[in-house]
Amino acid sequence: MAPLSYGKIKVLDAPQTGKTISVVQWEVNDLVYKIKKNIKDPFNKEVYAIVTGEDGTQKIPMFFNGDKEWVFRFSSSTVGEKSFVIESEIKELNGKKGKFVITENKKEGRHGGIVLNEEQPNRFYYEDGSHYFNLAFECDWLFALDYGQDEISKTEHLLSLIGENGFNQVVMNVYAYDVDTNWVQDKLLAEHPEHNFGGREDIFPFLGSNAKPDYSALNVDFFKHFDKVISEMHDKDIVSHLMIYVWNKLVNWPEPGSAADDMYFEYVVKRYQAFPNIMWDVSKEAVSKIALEKFDNIGEHIRNRCIDTRKLDAYNRLVSVHDHGFCKNNMDVVDFVSIQDWKLSIHTQMLNAYKRYQDKPVFNIEHGGYEESPYDVFPGGYSNAEACLRRNYLCLFAGTYTTYYWQGAAWTALIYNPFEQSAEFKKPHFEYFKYMRELFDKVAYDKFVPVTKYNVRSYNLTNYEDGILLQYMPKEVHSDDIKRHLDKEFDWANATQQWFNTITGEYTEEKKLEFPHKYGFWDWRPWRNEADAIMIIKNLKKK
Repeated sequence: MAPLSYGKIKVLDAPQTGKTISVVQWEVNDLVYKIKKNIKDPFNKEVYAIVTGEDGTQKIPMFFNGDKEWVFRFSSSTVGEKSFVIESEIKELNGKKGKFVITENKKEGRHGGIVLNEEQPNRFYYEDGSHYFNLAFECDWLFALDYGQDEISKTEHLLSLIGENGFNQVVMNVYAYDVDTNWVQDKLLAEHPEHNFGGREDIFPFLGSNAKPDYSALNVDFFKHFDKVISEMHDKDIVSHLMIYVWNKLVNWPEPGSAADDMYFEYVVKRYQAFPNIMWDVSKEAVSKIALEKFDNIGEHIRNRCIDTRKLDAYNRLVSVHDHGFCKNNMDVVDFVSIQDWKLSIHTQMLNAYKRYQDKPVFNIEHGGYEESPYDVFPGGYSNAEACLRRNYLCLFAGTYTTYYWQGAAWTALIYNPFEQSAEFKKPHFEYFKYMRELFDKVAYDKFVPVTKYNVRSYNLTNYEDGILLQYMPKEVHSDDIKRHLDKEFDWANATQQWFNTITGEYTEEKKLEFPHKYGFWDWRPWRNEADAIMIIKNLKKK
């Protein structure tokens, strides 16, 4: 079969019965079946591929792709041989068979889907067993950036910037419409409509438009474009933290639990579950005031949707909900805890969450830091770049994961090429996070735990196994008096000391750890009053 192509998905004509198909582990393949007859109500037909291999059996839902096409979208986390047979109420599809031979994926940086680990349940891992350092980038309107274009060059450019600067996840909506116009008052944004993606009536997941929806069917062209976006992210090894519903973006959703709502929700799960780079977020602002005012029993509806996701998703992608209150009260249906916490005491808040939810990863999906951009789209609680960076570090030093927001990419504004804008445009500090990612990849973040007994004027992460201690010190701090703790708990005779600059990514020379002064906080530290710094102490031995 000659491969077709759209996006980075390998698209194949439907195989002849018994035909063996060669595929690569963790790559996405579409087997396209074209039938002869038009089918009434095609989005609600039961069509499944039953896949059997040494690792068990999967019941993978197929989806309607318009123009009498049905797609079996397949990926495999294991190598070897698998066979499949289609079970369908559509006669032309029922009983179709095939075989896969799956070979090892040798692409550098390819590790499979995101999973949990029983031995360390509060950390994210890849399917190959390596740690997934969840560093997310909010981009609500990514789906709209190249909408209607054959090529997605702007999307590719932005995703390249995101990946090159250490981010390995995008927090994104399947669809959003607009924000309250009272929030978008910036004249400069009005003068640059090419950066404003809110309120477009030509983009809608159903027929019709957001203003005049037709819920009788889905807009397949919308999802074909979205395929390209998710596939490009997968190609760049960037996870899609996919929010299926969003309640504060003026979307004209059908009534929760209605036939149209079921059709939309199920279609999203059917169409994107085969992508290893998917993490489900069933609902943004799940039980917010907006949702509660509009719909009755929204909390129960979202809970049922979490359960529905697990039933329909044959790949068992991780599930969460963008609402701490919901997660706290529904721990049995979420795989990780999403928290939206803007408090000034962010480290304390996240540390309390880390201690409370030891059996699940904790992810502060929105900590109030919205780094300033040319447009004051939504300033959050903190817009200074260094203040936003510090809040991200304080989440990490509490043992939790974090998200970066830039006003030029969050909400309706989307500047896909910020470093190519004119001089008067304020540029983002993506590089701060590149340095962050490099540091935590280097020291292996998953091995560290927050230890508050060392904290006097700094924040601590300790790796007892390898004898490494990290002290995060705000730029105003001279140093921390950790000597007394080291004397009591560690043998530091062979320990070394090195400093890391969070703004420049610079390291000092690694040298023997010494405390010339009896008060450790009187000892010299670099970049005081210039940059927050992290002291890296290695080769400690537990007494």
